[in-house]
Amino acid sequence: MRMDVRVAVALTALLALGSTTTPSVRRIEIRYTAALPPVPPGTRELRVWLPYPESDAWQSIEDVEVSAPFAYTVKRDKEYGNAILFLEAKPPPANGGEVTVTFTATRREFVNRPDGPRSPDANESDAKLLERFRQPDKLVPLHGEIASTALVATKGANTDAEKARAIYDYVTTHLRYDKSGTGWGRGDAIWACDNKRGNCTDFHSLLIGMARSVGIPAKFEIGLPVPEGQTEGSIGGYHCWAELYLDGVGWVPVDSSEASKAPAKQDYFFGALDTNRVRLSRGRDITLDPPQQGAPVNYLVYPYAEADGKALAGVTQTFAFRDLDAETR
Repeated sequence: MRMDVRVAVALTALLALGSTTTPSVRRIEIRYTAALPPVPPGTRELRVWLPYPESDAWQSIEDVEVSAPFAYTVKRDKEYGNAILFLEAKPPPANGGEVTVTFTATRREFVNRPDGPRSPDANESDAKLLERFRQPDKLVPLHGEIASTALVATKGANTDAEKARAIYDYVTTHLRYDKSGTGWGRGDAIWACDNKRGNCTDFHSLLIGMARSVGIPAKFEIGLPVPEGQTEGSIGGYHCWAELYLDGVGWVPVDSSEASKAPAKQDYFFGALDTNRVRLSRGRDITLDPPQQGAPVNYLVYPYAEADGKALAGVTQTFAFRDLDAETR
């Protein structure tokens, strides 16, 4: 039986990179639905913002379709350049409604390791943006406990590559993936450092803070996890990861929370990201476009809405996926 050329290329890349057993290319359809509740009586204006999927070096986005009860346009935030779907209604529909974004994503394995293999696509050409990823975020300070923990973790490390690996190993082995109780999920680096647990946001907030505190630029990225071993179904929530910038190497991807859940993959997830994800945005403390009346958004993955300039409670979201290459594989 003749093997499909696309599959042959994917398998060749898989073997060459020493990857996990998941395919090095995954093509999926995503359906993102935001449900808007009824607005308060007398509301004159409703504004809604959602992340808008876009291509980058590791994913290709095609066939984007938007279904919405009122007018929309695509904007871009000024600090990070994230694409944003913006909807506005004057006056808004009284009974709420749904906004659905459907798209196809072809996700490629991202491998860029300090000790090889390396990817030329991992370099950063925007010096201003690179400098931003050296700075603190509201919930990611670079002094005090974060800095002292980084110094402990990197003791004996001489190069930035050694420090990056030491910080990744520290966070991966000292934190526990645990979403019980309260406090987790905000990406509060100090909370994560003190409690030694949390979800992916907490893991990578601590990791990013520690890296930046020793002078390593670190980038926060967030999107949707695509369940491994399934061909269709629902996606329960978001997933995030980080990238660390090393001179001469470029951006080194890391997924500390996934490595914590699967210790056998700890080496893999330092310098590689599998295909079971779709990126929707990057950065923290985001001022949307047009700017919201409320505070900067902690991170952009779920919909945010304002009714007459006040945050609208009760907006919900659901995600579904379909693996378009399942039969071929």
